[in-house]
Amino acid sequence: MAPPKESTATVIHEQPAGGVWVAAPYPVVVADGSGTVVEVNAAAAFLMDGVVPGAGMPDVAPSWLAEAHADILVAGALLNSPGGVGVLPSARGHIGDHSFEAHPSWGPDGHVVWWLVDDTDQRLAEAALTTERERASFLAEASNVLMASLNTERCMLATARLAARYLADAAVVVAPASGRTTPVAHAVAGQEATQSLIAADPSLVPGLSEALQGFPPVPSRWIDPVTLPDWMLPEGFTGPIASVAVTPLPGHGVPAGALILLRSNGRAEFSDSEELFARQFAARAGAALSAARLYAEQSDITRTLMRDLLPPELHRVNGVEFAGGYQPAGARERVGGDFYDVHPGGTDAEPSLVVLGDVCGKGLDAAVLTGKIRNTLQALTPMAEDHRKMLQLLNGALLNSHHTRFATLVLASVLRTESQVRLSLTSAGHPAPLVVRNDGRVEEVATHGTLVGALPHVDACTVEVHLQPGETCLLYTDGVTEARGGPMGNELFGEERLARALAGCAGLPGAAVVERIQMLASQWLREGRHDDMALVAITAPRTTHLSAVNGHTRGRYTA
Repeated sequence: MAPPKESTATVIHEQPAGGVWVAAPYPVVVADGSGTVVEVNAAAAFLMDGVVPGAGMPDVAPSWLAEAHADILVAGALLNSPGGVGVLPSARGHIGDHSFEAHPSWGPDGHVVWWLVDDTDQRLAEAALTTERERASFLAEASNVLMASLNTERCMLATARLAARYLADAAVVVAPASGRTTPVAHAVAGQEATQSLIAADPSLVPGLSEALQGFPPVPSRWIDPVTLPDWMLPEGFTGPIASVAVTPLPGHGVPAGALILLRSNGRAEFSDSEELFARQFAARAGAALSAARLYAEQSDITRTLMRDLLPPELHRVNGVEFAGGYQPAGARERVGGDFYDVHPGGTDAEPSLVVLGDVCGKGLDAAVLTGKIRNTLQALTPMAEDHRKMLQLLNGALLNSHHTRFATLVLASVLRTESQVRLSLTSAGHPAPLVVRNDGRVEEVATHGTLVGALPHVDACTVEVHLQPGETCLLYTDGVTEARGGPMGNELFGEERLARALAGCAGLPGAAVVERIQMLASQWLREGRHDDMALVAITAPRTTHLSAVNGHTRGRYTA
């Protein structure tokens, strides 16, 4: 009779006489109702020393098999029908290094026939499958956690915490050195991860220098835990170190650091399979750390470049009040094609140069050309009183560049004389400046000219204007007048509405003028789309003679 291989229970049936199981390829043991071995076949005798006819099951059989036999006899007595039809439970246990599943059946005279099936390979395969499923689940979780943040510190802490929880008793993540210090994250299983900067020598840890360079490190079985430096032991890790594994954290073309796994006494050293799995985890962690570090570097670069691209904060210069406002076209953008600058004169007797412009286009491409124009004009400030010459040189610089965009500009040379402010204004294809007098009148400055960066020559007309104390000259870009909104959502803000709004600002400080115009334009727009908007207000302060204010302080207000 062929014994069952996979069932966990056996149908009770009576074996035919003659002991046909003697020649079975499976180990077979027959025991009677008193627990005495009646018969064994050659396979069983080879497998279990001492299991011979006449021996007691508790004395010679494995404990799990002897106990299962006793349970079968009790079950048969309760049924009062040995050899009847029913279901007998199988048993499972180890004999030496092998795993067996024992299937019972009723034999003649109430004997129990035990068929032993070696299922070691099946159990190993099931265990391996379970392990692989757990590892796959862990790697999926790790990927989600690691890629959830582009912050380098949080990514290091998450790597150490995950590694300590699943791969070892403790974990250390070592990042590439930053100057004289090295960022390190420590984690102990079941505890929060910590991070610190240490002055460490990687060469003191076998394999660490290689791992930090992206090379395969020394195998864990070659690392002596006694040689590990104190900085590597996480706080709260009490047990002596039994085994260590070091593996690189590969990044996007460059090493992202190294992962060190520590196991305490009582756990086996890292197997080849575990080291391979650790490298799989390290590959994900390295990619996440590399992405976080690349993002941080790009953020630093962007922040540095943005510092020069953003319009400056304006204040009083050489006795003249300057105020500016800028609103980019996109809600997510910080820079665009509109810009302004104030270049102070070297002394109170030298004019300051104010520049407000609008580059064709929006977003980063326009901002790049904006930066070039601003830098060029800054270099041309020594000739600030010759607007025509400045515009001609800037036009040539733009025509000779790879950019195909053009720009409109308005230049203002500003000089404080006594209580007045003298302005020399030049427009190059730009909306004309507006002046609001103390009585509320709004005047358009009659300057005009051609835009720059499009034609071989630039024509421009310069107009001189004087501001009395309290009066303001407003420079603006067409993003203000062309803002569409209103009740129907498609009407332009327009020059007339801007002039009326400016008339209501008579006598206000320059900052208040800019703020009010921006508020009215935003209310007009509501949630509508718009172009970049830039404003600069040049105001003659309500103060006494320039000597009373030293060119910088506010001085005394006149009566």
